[in-house]
Amino acid sequence: MAKTVGEFLFDTLKEEGITEIFGVPGDFNFSLLDTLEDYEGIDLIDNRNELNAGYAADGYAQVKGIAAMITTFGVGELSASNAVAGAYSENIPVIHIAGSPDLETQESGENVHHTLMDGNFEVFRHMYEHITAYAVKVTKDNAGFEIPKAVRIAKEKKKPVYIDIPIDQVTEPVGEMETSESEEKSDDKNLESALAHAKERMKGDTVMLVDFNTLRYGLEPEVQSLAEALNVPVAQMMQGKGGFNEQHPQYIGMYGGAFGDSEVQKIVEEANCIIAVGMLWSDFNLAKYTADLDTGKMIIIHPHSVEVAGEKYDGIQATDALEALQKSGYRREGEVETLPSIYDDIAGGPEEEIAAESYYPRFQRMLEKDDILVVDTGTLSYGMSQVKLPEGATFVSHGAWQSIGYGTPAALGASAAADRRVLLFIGEGAFQFTAQELSTIIDKGYQPIIFLLNNQGYTIERYLNTERPYADYNDVPKWDYMTLIDGFSAAGEVFKASVRTNGELDEAIEKAESFDGVSFIELVVTDPMDAPLYLHKLREYAKDD
Repeated sequence: MAKTVGEFLFDTLKEEGITEIFGVPGDFNFSLLDTLEDYEGIDLIDNRNELNAGYAADGYAQVKGIAAMITTFGVGELSASNAVAGAYSENIPVIHIAGSPDLETQESGENVHHTLMDGNFEVFRHMYEHITAYAVKVTKDNAGFEIPKAVRIAKEKKKPVYIDIPIDQVTEPVGEMETSESEEKSDDKNLESALAHAKERMKGDTVMLVDFNTLRYGLEPEVQSLAEALNVPVAQMMQGKGGFNEQHPQYIGMYGGAFGDSEVQKIVEEANCIIAVGMLWSDFNLAKYTADLDTGKMIIIHPHSVEVAGEKYDGIQATDALEALQKSGYRREGEVETLPSIYDDIAGGPEEEIAAESYYPRFQRMLEKDDILVVDTGTLSYGMSQVKLPEGATFVSHGAWQSIGYGTPAALGASAAADRRVLLFIGEGAFQFTAQELSTIIDKGYQPIIFLLNNQGYTIERYLNTERPYADYNDVPKWDYMTLIDGFSAAGEVFKASVRTNGELDEAIEKAESFDGVSFIELVVTDPMDAPLYLHKLREYAKDD
């Protein structure tokens, strides 16, 4: 028998290594979910809402490379749209599949539920055209080539795509199938010109900066090979964290402009040449634009082009550019001096109250090889950026979109993507956005260690609003998190602890590391302005600006 559209869709996703799909049931996606229910090799993870499904898919894709989710038409897909926009901003390939009313209903313009009651069934797809790299309505006639095309675009552009499938088309036989993929090649002439220009720049002290698209395009091996061939110090940008092995002898730390380590800042900014891989020029990445990076002495490797001293060379694949630079003939003399991390030394006695200066070193000490760290937006995203990662660690975060509440469902997605230890670092304000997804984590038997920083409200906003840090809108309701966890844990065991001192935190970490299940540790910080050094520097800058 011929494959149905639904079977062909799931075959295509399984070929990409997708073994879980996130989503929420709705009557317009029943045929999709029924097909998936009977399909071998891909499981549905049923989320508590569509926004969470999108965040979970994002976390899954950051670990596994690509992800998929299923929503229903209108109400479901719009609920997920914030997460999809975030995936677009962050260069994360998520396949969003929306089940829509049958074709006859759409063609007749009937006023059915989940619509705007105007007979327009294209409006949501048109909305998605602005936050995806490709948005298409799939039928039995075009599914054979449109589904592979959408997946290919998601992979090449590292962006989400949107596939609208009417409910009656899912079980129809798929038409002619086309699965060929384009192969991107570098423009040899432009590559040769870019390399010649780069050789002119690579004189004196050279340093490498690893950034955003190093991670998104999987360039970590090539970047490390280049660093070792050139024997240069390597720093990472804020949004490139995890793109270079932080235990490597050539790694010197995070570059954070005026807010980061001053020695790293000096090495980077005073270098004669800066080779930046996957560079993203954003306010967060450039530390409110205090980063002093002279493009006149920079070689910037983009995914599909190269810039040398401000001159752009198009049509060059990053892998080819990195390989060519290895053969440039440049090699720095002497060993790279390794710089200490600010959290190398444990601070604070056992009886002292926990604070940023004491819990960040403890986080760093507990990390293990190949850990997955999921860090929500807020105070923790600044502090955790300065924690030195072990070899093989994956750092899942949002530096561009910065939508709080992302972390809990993203930890679900990361847990589903790989059989590795997952640690979630999230503030209480962010947790209150999407707390219900913790029940899914427990129900599915995943075992992350969750650190919830209860610092009396939105501390990050208190730092950013220098005029009114204690405004009422920066407060959040007080939740009894220990009782809340009891309500979520009916389907599984949870280790829980609320800690206020360094000694209590040490004990909780020790128990969590040996516990077979979800661990939830609430860090109660009484000072609402307690924050990492990076944020203190940012606040002083904002006051003077």
